[in-house]
This record gives sequence, structure tokens and C-alpha cells, in this order.
Amino acid sequence: MQNPPLPIKHYSVLGSTNDEAKRLALAGEQGPLWIHADRQTRGRGRRSRQWQSPPGNLAATGLYYWDGPLAQSAQLGFVAALAVIETASQWVQQPQALAIKWPNDILLGDAKLAGILLESGQSAHGGHWIAVGIGLNIEDAPKDLPYPATALRNHLHGAAQSPKSGEVLDEVIARFESWHARLQKEGFAPVRLGWLSRAYGLGKPIKTSTGQVGVFEDLSAEGALLLRMNTGRSIEISAGEVFFS
Repeated sequence: MQNPPLPIKHYSVLGSTNDEAKRLALAGEQGPLWIHADRQTRGRGRRSRQWQSPPGNLAATGLYYWDGPLAQSAQLGFVAALAVIETASQWVQQPQALAIKWPNDILLGDAKLAGILLESGQSAHGGHWIAVGIGLNIEDAPKDLPYPATALRNHLHGAAQSPKSGEVLDEVIARFESWHARLQKEGFAPVRLGWLSRAYGLGKPIKTSTGQVGVFEDLSAEGALLLRMNTGRSIEISAGEVFFS
């Protein structure tokens, strides 16, 4: 028997879908539910960087309850990355060019197509609320960035029309729920394998935001990046950013 669709709260304009998820969580909402905005005025990415959300692009956040160890809630970011990359694969002309940059940026070629931002807080019901924020460039990609970015419409099959953000979100939610169910039933192992199959730069030299240099060797059983140093020793990177040569 198929589960009923999850509720989606739709807004024409929001400051931030993640902020709205937090507001709802602090008011007692447990989820799961999704918040979708046609436009954000205060969208943000990791490290509070501005995330531009013009009309036509996807700006959405899933609100979920998490009663396990908070550190493991980061696994929902890997679930979201798989959901986004599988969704985008339906529309792009070269789905093999899609990849996930650790921990959960979606690249098309060497350009950023989507980003995922996880935030959390103490739930009134015990455990924690988790906001899974997803920004996906459908119609437009920002130009004034320190890295290349692209939009779905630049890579569509032939003369295909860009999908509407609501259509994309429906696909993302369906695939997120499928992977989320596997995570709950089978643990992180299948998510890890799925993520590694689309990992960007695996086996390539990288430098971390804290200055460590080595080779992207693997993903740990918990989701940390395994960095093999020049000394031959491997260390786990659980937070921060990585930069590829």
C-alpha cells in the first residue's frame, strides 16, 4: 500500500524556507512536511552565505523529526543529495555528468547545480528537528560567485521545456522518502554506496578548508570524508569544505 503524499506548505515569497521550518518546529510541528517558496528574499547556504533564489528555481525545505544521535542526522544530507541527483537525471541530456561534491553539493560537469543545507534544533517532543534545505537552479544560475554555477534549463533534452519547481519538488520528495525509508530500515550502508557511486573527485587530490592536503580516499561508515595524507595515514573529515585541484 502506497503511503499518502507528504504535506507541502507553499508560499509565493518567504525569507527562508529553512527559517520557516525552524519556526514551525519551535511551534511544535514535528513533520514530516515540506515548505516550498516560489522566491526567497533571505536564502542562505552553508556558512551563512547568501543563496540566490529567483523565480523558477527550486527553494524548499523538508522538516523531519530525529530521535537518534544528532551527529548521525547529517546522513539526511546524503539522502537529500541522492534524491536531488536522481531527480535532475530525468531532465538533463547527460545525466552521467551529474556528481555529488562532499558533503552534498550537486555538480553538473564542474558547475554547481544545487546545494543542500541541514540545520537542527531541540524538539519540544524530545530528540531534534532537522531542516533539510534544498536549492536547485532550474531557470537561472547566479553569475557573481567564486565558483562556476549552472541551471537545469541549460542542459535539457533537445527542445524540452524547463520543469516547474513544484514538479521538481514532487520528484525530490518521492526519491527522498524512498532513500529515507532505506536509511531507517537498512542503516547508512546503502546510502553510502549510492553516494559513492556519484561522488565527485574520488581518488583525486584535495585540500580542506583547514589546510589539510591529501587524496579523497573513501567515505567512512558514518559519512565522514576519508583523507589519505602524504604520510600514508588516513584521517576523517566530518565538517568544513574541500577544494579540488
